[in-house]
Amino acid sequence: MLNTYTSYQLIARDLNKALDRVEKQPTVGRDTEYYLKNITKVKSIEEFVKNDRLFKYAMKAHGLQDMAYAKAFMTKALKEGVSDPDSFANKLTDKRYAEFVKSFNFAELGSRATTYNKAQQGTTDKYLVAVQLGGGNPNSEAVQKEVKYFLDNIVKVKSAKEFLANDQLYTFAMKAYGIESSIGNKEMMEKVLVGGVRDPKSYANQMADKRYAAFASAFNFEAYGEDATTINPAQKPATEKFVRQTLEENAGKDNEGVRLALYFERKAPGISSFYQILADPALSKVLRTALALPESFASADIDRQVKFFEQKLKVSDLSNPKKLGDFLKRFTSLWELNNPTSTQLQSTGILFGKPATYGVSTDLIFAMQKLRF
Repeated sequence: MLNTYTSYQLIARDLNKALDRVEKQPTVGRDTEYYLKNITKVKSIEEFVKNDRLFKYAMKAHGLQDMAYAKAFMTKALKEGVSDPDSFANKLTDKRYAEFVKSFNFAELGSRATTYNKAQQGTTDKYLVAVQLGGGNPNSEAVQKEVKYFLDNIVKVKSAKEFLANDQLYTFAMKAYGIESSIGNKEMMEKVLVGGVRDPKSYANQMADKRYAAFASAFNFEAYGEDATTINPAQKPATEKFVRQTLEENAGKDNEGVRLALYFERKAPGISSFYQILADPALSKVLRTALALPESFASADIDRQVKFFEQKLKVSDLSNPKKLGDFLKRFTSLWELNNPTSTQLQSTGILFGKPATYGVSTDLIFAMQKLRF
């Protein structure tokens, strides 16, 4: 049997091929086909949770399959949405629930939740509001023609370059987002679109006027490529998440350490604090293992844990592919030592025992804070 690091590397090295293999599995293919065929027909929260097959697929896609039975709990989360920071989903420590509600945003979008696209309806909605605020009549024939042209043609646009080249579409969108003063500055707008919004340091995110980041989020070619003008969080992104979740689940059947490494790798780019890691049992398990900490460390005061982790590594390093790779190599190596896949390593474990921190008190660990990772 391959060791943890090698097994993880075989998947991570060519992730797209691994995902393709999972996608071609008969059960996954059938479930995904059913999901895409039927999710767009769902117009309410009640319809959504009532359809077990759709609901369970969506829950698994977001890593919440163990909670698929808790329909009253999920209905409450969906009804309150995510717009209010004090909503049920936003107050939950596990941010997967807020992510789920954001994907199926019935609270904000109503019956359009499973078909709504920011680049399409989102932009036309904003355009009509802009016309009203400007004193025009949104039901006029001219405006209706503009909206129809936009909706008929925006779905054909497959890149930022194509978008900027079509003056009618581009002007419509710029007016919709209230940034028509920059219509002539296509060089700047290309930077806005190409940089996207995933990186906090992207061109759009660094701009003081947040309307540009909102524009880049609506026409998100950086994140979605050719699908940017047609994507809906409840459709293709959900199926991609389902396939990735299945890949990790399958890997975990043979080696839990591989599943944890793949999960951490997927989540790492969005991690901005150690509190975020500690709120997720799987992420925190990876972190404790990589730092050779005992399970008992998880019961220590949260703020003290964070302070300890901050002295061992920088959370920003997790967004650096090379440093993340080194971190996961350390994790998989230590996981293998504690959970050997070969008889040779089992013998080594018996001979040398657990890592140095095994059985060490939490207070002593905190006393070792000055030893940097």
